[in-house]
Amino acid sequence: MIRKLSIVVTTALLFALLVVPAAFAQGSAAKVRVIHASPDAPAVDVFVNGNAVLTNVGFFAASPYLDLPAGTYRVQVAPTGAGAGSAVIDANVTIEAGKAYTIAAVGAVASIKPQIIVDNLSAPAAGQAKVRVYHFSPDAPAVDVKLADGTTLISNLAFPDASNYLEVPAGTYDLQVTPAGGSAVVINLPGTKVDAGQIYSVFATNFVASITPQLAVTAPVATAAPTALPTTGGETLPLVALVLMALALTVAGGMVVRRS
Repeated sequence: MIRKLSIVVTTALLFALLVVPAAFAQGSAAKVRVIHASPDAPAVDVFVNGNAVLTNVGFFAASPYLDLPAGTYRVQVAPTGAGAGSAVIDANVTIEAGKAYTIAAVGAVASIKPQIIVDNLSAPAAGQAKVRVYHFSPDAPAVDVKLADGTTLISNLAFPDASNYLEVPAGTYDLQVTPAGGSAVVINLPGTKVDAGQIYSVFATNFVASITPQLAVTAPVATAAPTALPTTGGETLPLVALVLMALALTVAGGMVVRRS
């Protein structure tokens, strides 16, 4: 059964966002969410430019999208308490103003790696919903996503990729996931309801023997991409740390998982 990830915005997050200057939150920001999708990895700490900004994040966890200044960041992921020197992921990540990103730790722990996917948070057409599927099950084959009547919606989606966005009329659908080109149902999602004006991220997670769908719902963001990247200065790093600390508090203490 799909688990719907409903993020509770904590007081700390509200405080952090309120003290960030308006110029930071508007013209120079990208939107970023972070996902722990490595099924056999322990809880992890995440470091950005050497600062611990997420701690004790376990599988499966997904943050909300939050604003970050455009730029290049060194992102390290290490087992909780081990420190940045024990990072199993160490990568430079460049994000552009006006874009949205999913940054996921994917794969079995022996081959864990970062997967960076550019998302589209623009609104769907009137009466429609947007749906995107993320294949984060490391040992599962490529898959098709179908209606129960056999109509294929997404074909040959392989790990660790994301599908294109589908725009579908609001309503209730009986969905199935099968191996690409096959008919054996590995995920069965009867009665899946989508509402107009929303963006649905469906994650296929865990190893194939225990493959599990996870669902995150996001409201569209109606902002135009800025024409210039932000300038650097002494104030940039504290703002980054502030917002990321708020994200850490939100992921660690404010996530509620509801069964639909």
